[in-house]
This record gives sequence, C-alpha cells and structure tokens, in this order.
Amino acid sequence: MNGQRELLIEPGRTAGQYWRDIWLYRELFLFLAWRDILVRYKQTVIGIIWSLLRPLLTMIVFTVVFSKLARLPSDGIPYPVMVYCGMIPWQFFSNALSESSNSLIDNANLLTKVYFPRIIVPASSVVVSLVDFAISLVILGGLLLWYGIIPDWRICLLPLFLVQALVFAFGCGLWISALNVQYRDFRYVIPFAVQFGLYISPVGFTSSIVPEQWRLLYSLNPMVGVIEGFRWAIAGQATQIYWPGYLLSLALILIISIGGFFWFRRMERTFADTI
Repeated sequence: MNGQRELLIEPGRTAGQYWRDIWLYRELFLFLAWRDILVRYKQTVIGIIWSLLRPLLTMIVFTVVFSKLARLPSDGIPYPVMVYCGMIPWQFFSNALSESSNSLIDNANLLTKVYFPRIIVPASSVVVSLVDFAISLVILGGLLLWYGIIPDWRICLLPLFLVQALVFAFGCGLWISALNVQYRDFRYVIPFAVQFGLYISPVGFTSSIVPEQWRLLYSLNPMVGVIEGFRWAIAGQATQIYWPGYLLSLALILIISIGGFFWFRRMERTFADTI
C-alpha cells in the first residue's frame, strides 16, 4: 500500500543460513551469558560459597557412607579425592542440564518479541555452569595438595572430558527445553532425574565394583565414561578407563546431542506461538 513494502524476517531455513545467523547474533549470546552470571553472583556471597560448599558437603557425606559404612574400594585413591573427582563433572552436568532445560521458559518474553536463533538461549545458560566448575577446581587443587597427589600428563586431557560433559548436558538440554515449551510438566521431572542420576552414576563409588558382565550395560549411562575419564586424568595410573564402556558412552553422547539439535530445530519455529 502507498508504495510501501513489508519486511518479513525469517530464520535461516538451511543449515548454512542457520549457522550464519548464530554467528551474527554472537553478541546476544555473550550478553545473555553475562547477564546470567551477574544475576547469580552479583551482590551475593552465598552464591559463590554454595558453589564451594555443595560439592564439598556431598563429598563428605559420600565418603562417610560409602567408605566408612559400606567399605567400598577406591582403587588406590584417597576416598575424598575419588569422590570429588566424580562430583565436579556430575555437578557441572546437572547444573548445565537444569539451567538449559528451563532457559526457554525463563526467557519467554524475549522469544515473543524478536527473532534470533533460539538455540542461543540454552547455549548461553551453560556458561554459568562453567563458572561453578572453575570454582570447584579450587577445592580439588587443595585436596590434591593435602594428599600429596601430583597429576601426570593425563591432566592435559581433562578439558576433553569436560567438553564431553558439556556436549551431553547441552544435547539433553535441547531435547528437554523444546519439550518444556509444549509440556510444562518436564520442568518438574528434571530435579528428580538429576537426583536419581547422581546415585546411579559412579560418583560415590568406582565402576570397578560393577560385575564385569554388567559393565558395558552400566555404561549406557553416558556420565559413566565422563566420570571415569575425570578420575583417570586426575589420579593417573591409580585408575583405569574401561574403554569399551567409554566408547559406548561417547557414541551415546553424540547420538543424543545430534538428535537434540535436529529436534530443537524442528520445534523452534513454534516456540513463539506456544510459549
């Protein structure tokens, strides 16, 4: 009308266009990540202290229950170190999963106002968990000094296992955040799933107590390979990786993450209308 044209803004439909859009909106990713960090830590002490106390207190409880009462083996590692090496990747995964799973609901007002690749929202929420992970490493360093443990060259591979935990948490977060938009019940399932997963993952014990014939089946929990990898990288020769189970865990992480990406892309166009 009157010589005016309408401007229609659409998301990139092809994979190439979508990745281009993500790059163009990289500043939004950084803004959302920085905002979440500020909200969690600015003008608060308990947030930082809690990031230190939660894994420390869990380590103490697990050490008492599994070492002193159940008398489970620790594969030659001091039990507090063994537990804490399993606790920090699990805490990172659970925090990243919880934050990313609820990220679309928590940013509903933003989703309905302007277009941007929605995958930026769950991706930016994972950054907060990296801050908690970095804080937890402070206690780990203190434990290693206390028990006189000096990591060898394997410690250089620690970022590899951290990336695995990140990819797994992000992949699960893509699945659940998309489902959360349509079915709000999923936000109540996540805390239970995280708590349940803590006890079926080798955090308070080592995978070596699992009978050999069941270890491959046990590795269907992808965090088994991640946690074993953390202990192997930190404790060195005191622990061993069950390679068939590790490769199975790695394959499952890739399948879940790739599937989560395509599921998220499929549901993305309906978020603004549904949320």
